[in-house]
Amino acid sequence: MPFFIRMVANAVALLLIGYLLPQVVTVDGVMAALAAAFVLGLVNAVVRPLFVLLTLPVTVVTLGAFLLVINGLLLWLVSYFVSGFHVNGFLAAVVGSILLSVVSWILTTVVQ
Repeated sequence: MPFFIRMVANAVALLLIGYLLPQVVTVDGVMAALAAAFVLGLVNAVVRPLFVLLTLPVTVVTLGAFLLVINGLLLWLVSYFVSGFHVNGFLAAVVGSILLSVVSWILTTVVQ
């Protein structure tokens, strides 16, 4: 059940960010947001640990700031696989991943 709550919170966060900041992320509809949230959950569960492990030296040298780059790359990767969900460039992906983290954290905290 917590996975579905996070998925819905991420979908709402994507819709909110897409509505407020269309120059960063555009979402064509609710189904595209749900699909993007689902794929983002899968990518975070499977691909992210591999990226973090492979880039561990860079992450240590940058005191963890490189994790923002990894999150942005993963959000950009999700936009490649999900039609109806678009990220407008790499910098927009990094900004969008930060906003997505903050908004989904707030929504998850409110729901739980």
